[in-house]
Amino acid sequence: MASRSLSRLALAATGVLLTTLLGGTATAQAADTPVFWRVPATPAQAQALAAAGFDVEEGDAGSVNVVGGQAVAGKLRALGFRPSFFDTVYKELPARTNSLAADTYYGGYRTVTAHENHLAQVASAHPDLATKYTIGQSWKKTKGQGGHDIQAICLTKKQAGDCTLSTTSAKPKFFLMGQIHARELSTGELAWRWIDYLADGYATDATAKSILDTTEVWVVPIANPDGVDIVASGGNSPKLQRKNANNSRGCSGTSIGVDLNRNSTFKWGGDSNSACSETYQGVSAGSEPEVQALEKLARAIFPDQRGTGNNDPAPSTAKGTMITLHSYGNDIIIPWGFTQATSPNDAQYRRLGAKYSASNGYLVGTNEETVGYDTTGTTDDFTYGELGVASVTFEVGSSSGTCGGFLPRYTCVDSTFWPKNKGAFITAAKAAAAPYQQ
Repeated sequence: MASRSLSRLALAATGVLLTTLLGGTATAQAADTPVFWRVPATPAQAQALAAAGFDVEEGDAGSVNVVGGQAVAGKLRALGFRPSFFDTVYKELPARTNSLAADTYYGGYRTVTAHENHLAQVASAHPDLATKYTIGQSWKKTKGQGGHDIQAICLTKKQAGDCTLSTTSAKPKFFLMGQIHARELSTGELAWRWIDYLADGYATDATAKSILDTTEVWVVPIANPDGVDIVASGGNSPKLQRKNANNSRGCSGTSIGVDLNRNSTFKWGGDSNSACSETYQGVSAGSEPEVQALEKLARAIFPDQRGTGNNDPAPSTAKGTMITLHSYGNDIIIPWGFTQATSPNDAQYRRLGAKYSASNGYLVGTNEETVGYDTTGTTDDFTYGELGVASVTFEVGSSSGTCGGFLPRYTCVDSTFWPKNKGAFITAAKAAAAPYQQ
């Protein structure tokens, strides 16, 4: 999901020292294969490493994982850290990959074009259930450099007024979003399977039918299509692009872009101002067209149900659920992200999270209780903080092994991730009518 963003008091001294020793950004592409290095570090040290451009991810208590090759490990050692090998980034591919469809990569993951075609096919095959929307454009498309439309699909058994861009439509809504961080591959695939389960299952599956008879399900399977294009361009060695493709700030390789999960307009501004950092928040709140599209959609389908103060709870009568999918960590993260303080709906969130966890077994808690770092300008803080929607982050997948990290083996989607999370998605859809009364 993110690099560490805890104590900012140590940045002034430590960050300058790191930048001086590195001679610039630490995320320049190394020639050697990246791995996860386990690095003992305090929260302040982890934050300083992230600010200096290292790709810092969650680890165990007292340590973080840093992504990179031998060159990155050498820079860490030069700074006095003790990196040790933790896990591979790239997992073993199937024995035969030449039989895969042209619109797949890395053992079967689907390209942006495949996802676009899938939404069109679902809407065409199920006109009574599915409506496809273009909600905005990617950064590259806004610049005339190719790119993509940002696409969403709404699924319900259509009656008058259903699946329109309306905050007053009769049915409650569940919003699922995938791949806002491009390299978190399993998240788009889970969105694909959720769409198919509902659309194809309506005629034969009683649960799918019940959901679509009573609820609008909105899905954005690929929230960061330009970034996913970059990832997929690596083929069987996907590029580790996390951010969007905004290359206007002088960075190179996979350091370009803005972290779209730090760019939302709610509580923006507490993460990295370093353009080449993995958690670069952008020049201003909501500066990126992908974020503008997501926020416009959320405001179009959910009414404003919460006050403006941090301690104003969403009322027990508030409707709507939202899950934003990330990897990795086996966590269900509840608000707030921007502060260590709990949200005014904390007790209700923990009850709802426990119901999700009954299906996937993930740990329920705030950022501090799960991944261990604060986050500002995130999509789930926005949909909860601005609109009162019961919003959480799922961190899908373990930290290591075949099904661990950002790039798990494709077979893990069907063997592990989908079976674990299908029930949680069903729970979220069923809870949309009264999430704070669960």
